[in-house]
Amino acid sequence: MTEKNLENLFYDTLKDIYYAERKIAKSLPKMARGAQSPELKAAFEKHLEETEGQIERLQQVFDIIGKRAMGKTCEAIEGILAEGEEILEEYEGAAALDAGLISAAQAVEHYEITRYGTLKRWAEMLELPEAVRLLDQTLQEESKTDLDLTKLANASSNPTALAAE
Repeated sequence: MTEKNLENLFYDTLKDIYYAERKIAKSLPKMARGAQSPELKAAFEKHLEETEGQIERLQQVFDIIGKRAMGKTCEAIEGILAEGEEILEEYEGAAALDAGLISAAQAVEHYEITRYGTLKRWAEMLELPEAVRLLDQTLQEESKTDLDLTKLANASSNPTALAAE
């Protein structure tokens, strides 16, 4: 049996986030349809476009390491997305819906930020500079999306949820 090393871990984690991104891309249209504010709907639609680009970059990273792009079931993202579905169902029509959707989306973003940060560092250690660049580009997008969601929550969704009777 060969010993598992950082290369193996990098590849396994890459498969994990590839699966996650593809699941996220499938769930974003439903989140956009469920959003009440036009701003949140637009944010989900914009992030879907970004996610499609992120999937393409992951495919490039697979090419860099000479592996076929494939996913590995990510139980973490399955659970996070299930929570988002639950919020959509339980808060449909409620003033707190958008605040709940933002919280679910930020849970996704935080998961992605940790994965991309880790993969970027490992790519540095494995001396894969092009992979570092691609992973960092996605990491920056995910971080910006998280900040944009925070601004949206603070400006409208959270106050709307608070004001509801």
